[in-house]
Amino acid sequence: MTTAAGEDGAARRPGPREQVVAAVGLLDRPLTSYYLVLGCSVMLLALGLTMVLSASSVKQLQATGSAYTLFQKQAVWVAIGLPGMWLASRLPVKTFRALAYPLLLLSVVALALVLVPGLGRSAGGATRWVDLGPVQIQPSELAKLALVLWGADLLARKDRLGQLTEWRPLLVPLMPGAGVLVLLVMLGSDLGTTLVLLTIFLALLWVVGAPGRLFVGIAGLVCLLVSILIVVEPYRMQRLTGFLDPSGNQLTTNYQGTQGLFAVASGGLFGTGLGEGRAKWDYLPHAETDFIFAIVGEEFGLVGTLVVLGLFGMLTYAGLRIARRVKDPFTRLAAAGATAWLVVQAIVNIGAVIGVLPITGIPLPLVSYGGSALIPTLFALGMLLAFAKREPGARQALSARGPGPVVRALSWLGLARR
Repeated sequence: MTTAAGEDGAARRPGPREQVVAAVGLLDRPLTSYYLVLGCSVMLLALGLTMVLSASSVKQLQATGSAYTLFQKQAVWVAIGLPGMWLASRLPVKTFRALAYPLLLLSVVALALVLVPGLGRSAGGATRWVDLGPVQIQPSELAKLALVLWGADLLARKDRLGQLTEWRPLLVPLMPGAGVLVLLVMLGSDLGTTLVLLTIFLALLWVVGAPGRLFVGIAGLVCLLVSILIVVEPYRMQRLTGFLDPSGNQLTTNYQGTQGLFAVASGGLFGTGLGEGRAKWDYLPHAETDFIFAIVGEEFGLVGTLVVLGLFGMLTYAGLRIARRVKDPFTRLAAAGATAWLVVQAIVNIGAVIGVLPITGIPLPLVSYGGSALIPTLFALGMLLAFAKREPGARQALSARGPGPVVRALSWLGLARR
């Protein structure tokens, strides 16, 4: 009897195929996108705080006497950004649309201030920051969010009016508006952000169904523009030639890229251990910002880098899933534009670190140090969470789940709404 029961129990146990089917079935649940965006964002943010502390500790100890200087600043930005993410996740779609034009105007004004002598601050060959005394703000990061919202709102209005069938209504005023942002960023010699803005522009055209010939023509124009930007700036040309010839000038032009590759390669399979990396000991420039992925590879090894890639991959899937499942044109366009922004920026950053793309100097979303990039990114992720709640069946699933931890905590204090 015991043997029979054991055999029956073994027969009832699901096999590998059934387990895979059950795991894939989880992707069809209404709140899959919501939890993927939330989980990946929190894990990347936690990793970012850890790696900022590790990557910056040596230099900050030498410069300020405390290894926690940049970590504390980043923690403050996180403390500001997380409530913004939570607020964005609870906003209605009409609020995001209402923010589109004010954010666009604010971005244009702030980008113009970057070019004002005495206000703009330059580093690494680019003028990206507005110096406000105790803090420096990078307006180009806000411009990415502004282009996503404004472009999505504009195209959604044109879609409702049936004006997307011809190229002129499709591109005007979207192309001139995006062109103003791109021009102002170009005047600050920020090629990396220019690429991201152009990616958002192309993503919006792709989602709205721009004709193939028009899309290919604009993509060709973008490539020509980027080529001109590279040629007219000597330091960009040096980066490109260094990328094409990685074995040359390893102590000058290719120094940062070479040290980044050394850091990643020295990590092996499991890494040297958290805090045990050597690249941050004044070998690798900008270890806590542009090349923080190299520190991840050195201290966590191949396994750590694959985890980061996996998190960004799941975030990509979730963002595209939201864009595919929602019905509202604005929501679909904004979700696709925000996903393209974050994913392409991550690809460009990681590609530069591992030597498959030229170095452009843009941060790794959620991981690199910097509040100007972190806060718009968290707001965009909160927006994706808000859109995920509009997927079919999502609201019903949220209602069935009951009150969240914030509401429960307020109820314990007697502060919850009745």
